[in-house]
Amino acid sequence: MPLRTLETWPHGAIMLDAQHTRFALWAPDAFDVSVELEDGQSLPLLPQAHGWFVIETRCPAGTRYRYNIDGELQVPDPASRAQAGDLHLHSVVVDPAAYQWQHTRWQGRPWHEAVIYELHVGALGGFSGVEQHLARLVDMGITAIELMPLAQFPGERNWGYDGVLPYAPQASYGTPEQLKHLIDTAHGLGLAVILDVVYNHFGPDGNYLHRYAKGFFNEDKHTPWGAAIDFRRRQVRDFFIDNALMWLMEYRFDGLRLDAVHAIESPDFLQELAQRIRQQTAPGRHVWLMLENEHNQASLLEEGFDAQWNDDGHNALHVLITGETDAYYADYAEQPTRQLARCLSEGFVFQGHVNRHGQTRGEPSGHLEPTAFVLFLQNHDQIGNRAFGERLHQLAHPDALHAATALLLLSPMIPLMFMGDEFGAEEPFLFFTDHHGELAELVREGRRNEFAAFSAFADPEKRERIPDPNAPQTFEASIPDLTPAETPAIHALYRRLLSLRHAQIVPRLPGTRSLGAQVLAHAAVSARWRMGDGSELRIDLNLGNTPVVHTSQAGAQVLFEHPAHATSLLDQGQLAPYSALVSLKAAAPLLPPDGERQ
Repeated sequence: MPLRTLETWPHGAIMLDAQHTRFALWAPDAFDVSVELEDGQSLPLLPQAHGWFVIETRCPAGTRYRYNIDGELQVPDPASRAQAGDLHLHSVVVDPAAYQWQHTRWQGRPWHEAVIYELHVGALGGFSGVEQHLARLVDMGITAIELMPLAQFPGERNWGYDGVLPYAPQASYGTPEQLKHLIDTAHGLGLAVILDVVYNHFGPDGNYLHRYAKGFFNEDKHTPWGAAIDFRRRQVRDFFIDNALMWLMEYRFDGLRLDAVHAIESPDFLQELAQRIRQQTAPGRHVWLMLENEHNQASLLEEGFDAQWNDDGHNALHVLITGETDAYYADYAEQPTRQLARCLSEGFVFQGHVNRHGQTRGEPSGHLEPTAFVLFLQNHDQIGNRAFGERLHQLAHPDALHAATALLLLSPMIPLMFMGDEFGAEEPFLFFTDHHGELAELVREGRRNEFAAFSAFADPEKRERIPDPNAPQTFEASIPDLTPAETPAIHALYRRLLSLRHAQIVPRLPGTRSLGAQVLAHAAVSARWRMGDGSELRIDLNLGNTPVVHTSQAGAQVLFEHPAHATSLLDQGQLAPYSALVSLKAAAPLLPPDGERQ
């Protein structure tokens, strides 16, 4: 029976039954394509319309294969579901039904319950290594882990944003079945699992698409990583949408975080992606979709996406508690307190405001609920993009950091923390890769040149001290100690604040709206929210080193106060230096109709 002619096929090696597989490669710039199996067979793929090459053949799960392009180039499957080691080696046919799920009734968690813990799988010992931390995280109050990108990258170590084969979990982390076991185990503990995905570019090493499928790229549009992905093409759109659906349906991830969507030139692709996911998600299942987006497009948060990482909030807080104003922090140097107040009351700081480059950035966001914004004090970028990967507790006054942590964990925004925050880990998180040859040198020099805009590294000799991303010890230094001999005080703070969040904040979150925020003084703000049950949450924050005038909220219950000795100043009408006061005022009871009043 002849193969049907379609504009698009499911990309890659798709098992049709236990013994048969369909191989489909979109290669519009190739003349001939064959699939080479590990037993020595070389089977020609049959050309189809719109640049496709397809064959259905006897081929069981576990078979290793690769494609031969025009008899001159051997390449992995760009939609490989697994690699036999490095991305330059053979791809592997995977049976998506091989893993026997244990927690089949898991439907996820509502978005407003999210307390997210971002982690790097490689730094924690692979998929099996991450499993060892799940029970501890649940006990602390975490409700979701977010895995940095898993797509197969070159070498053994990488942040994951240099991924080349988006469908294949990184082989050095474990097998597809081990990844599913990690997710299954998490679900059994009530823990959601989010995956960070990169749909804006391919990594530079091992990407052969330019040779046989130039249509993946739009050479008229460029990103920091080269030519933009051309989402105008149906085959390209489906490559990434099917990838997202694979992670959510086959692996049962509970959500995706889309990296740097401001580098995606086709916003309608993002809308279609969200729409397709929502259409194919079973009723009652919770699937979270969040964005990283420098353009602050609030409109996307009305079109299928739950939330955006709020870099604005982080940047304003960072300037206030560290005093750093280099590079992109310059946008927050002049009015960080006012900008923090805008963040707490309206979400984004930049809502069409002009940045340091004289460009307008962002869209109005005050109409969105606070849960449309993911707030953080640290993440992989904000630690790892420092020259020496210092963590925030090494840069800020401890009481200021503790006060900011109270804001992070008790505000109505969705909180995110990075692995090691809960222990005040001393280990840095550095930028690391496993490139070789000329590319390794380019990455090393590029990394050091990134810091030319920072006054501390204006001298080229100082930039030479920045760790080499390709050195194994750079990765090894980034492995955090998550089993300290003595539990630090910061861990008790996290546990206490998260207990309060789950008891007092989360049940009231649906329907929450901002009541505004005001500047009390430099580095001091007071923010209020009308919670979904009608109660009023108020957070008073002083990140400065002097007391500020403060008026207490009459009739409110104090949920949290830091530091403990701040009470005496509160009695005097002052908010202590480096302090946070979180209070909750119950909703006023409804008055009975006039005829029924006593």
